[in-house]
Amino acid sequence: MYIMKVDFFGNTSKYNVVIFYFTFFARHTKIKMLVFKLFIVFSSLFLTTHLFAQQVELILKPNIQSIRFHTYGNQQGLPIYQLNSSNQLELRFDDMDANVKNYYYTLQLCDYNWDRVNISPFNYLKGFTQQRITTYRYSSISFTQYTHYQVVLPEKNMMPILSGNYLLKVFLDGDTSKLVFTKRLLVADNKALIKAQIVQPFASTIFRTHQKLVFTTTLSGINSFSPAQQVKVVILQNGRWDNAQKDIVPTFVRGNNLEYNTENSGIFGGGKEWRWLDLRSLRFQSDRIDSGTYNKTNTELFLKTDIDRSDQRYVYFRDLNGFYNVETFERINPYWQGDYATVHFNLAPPNNQPYTNNDIYLIGQLTNYELSNKTKMMFNPQKGVYQTSLFLKQGYYSYSYLTVNKNNSADKKELEGDYWETENTYTILIYYKAFADRSDQLLGVTQLSSRVDRPGISF
Repeated sequence: MYIMKVDFFGNTSKYNVVIFYFTFFARHTKIKMLVFKLFIVFSSLFLTTHLFAQQVELILKPNIQSIRFHTYGNQQGLPIYQLNSSNQLELRFDDMDANVKNYYYTLQLCDYNWDRVNISPFNYLKGFTQQRITTYRYSSISFTQYTHYQVVLPEKNMMPILSGNYLLKVFLDGDTSKLVFTKRLLVADNKALIKAQIVQPFASTIFRTHQKLVFTTTLSGINSFSPAQQVKVVILQNGRWDNAQKDIVPTFVRGNNLEYNTENSGIFGGGKEWRWLDLRSLRFQSDRIDSGTYNKTNTELFLKTDIDRSDQRYVYFRDLNGFYNVETFERINPYWQGDYATVHFNLAPPNNQPYTNNDIYLIGQLTNYELSNKTKMMFNPQKGVYQTSLFLKQGYYSYSYLTVNKNNSADKKELEGDYWETENTYTILIYYKAFADRSDQLLGVTQLSSRVDRPGISF
């Protein structure tokens, strides 16, 4: 008799360790083969779960388009809810199946690293643990048929009572296993005063290309703490989580006052102002559209070819810093009257030759900064350009291109070049976790822009 013990260890901060025991008599080959097949099945399940654990915001159904989750009335506002306040957030999305479904949502408390906190939902939610999305409209006027869903958060029947990171989960039929998509949500409890400014870095090599954040924070209502262990900082550039900086150590600590001015932290490449795409009208083509094909059931738009801007001089113009707005010129309400179009992007590399050992991705809120086959651009040797296509709703978009080293995925670079003068928006998040807490509290949020003068043109 043989005893086989198979251990499947995932991210223990997210999932409980599950141990499967198989006890069997191995005198027969068929039993051996059965156990081997079970091993393969469970290994596949573990790998799927582990890969899921590496991503936070996901879209798991292909029929879901144009997910918008932001401050109420401000499409460029991060989804930040002030605890015990009257401010609101709004969630909108389209179901391209164009029928009515029973969508529900719930909130999952997460820690500073966006790992699930294993405590009862009743410890961080007041009321019900899930709510049905009851507001929807069928599309009208547009050629593309879809159903538009909307919900304003938080609802009185489900209110967060703890500050911190939350994961908004939307699922079908009240069954959490039928997950449709997830989005980040920040719940803040203002107990930290943050004073920040943006300066040029000290190092001469990045003095003209990068931007550095210097800031101090004062925590109130906290008697004693160990800053190195209990206070954590996250800095976002233009609301992006893919290049967020974290685990920044305070330079000086004076009681409840912490100063962050380390030479090598809080430094971001300035980049350039974002490329733009105006789809607010599909009939009247904007300056970035080269041509279009119009059918009774669909619209295709071919954009003018973009080029690598790394060697170009910096020019200031107002942009959306990677965000996009759902807007139309010719409709009353763009959310359920806006149409869709298949948009074809083209990027010409230098000398029309492919980049060596690099993959090219289209990035921005329009792709959720996702690096996948969907956003990867393929090189067309006949035309000497990189190409990809996206199905986009009418609106005004900003986007960029990113190179990723094939041999080192951490080696990323945007095809824009970096300039100190570029206008960027930064968000500083201050977290605190007492030694007895199960999760990280979000005690402070502040936002600031690297440029407030807004000139017409600047070099």
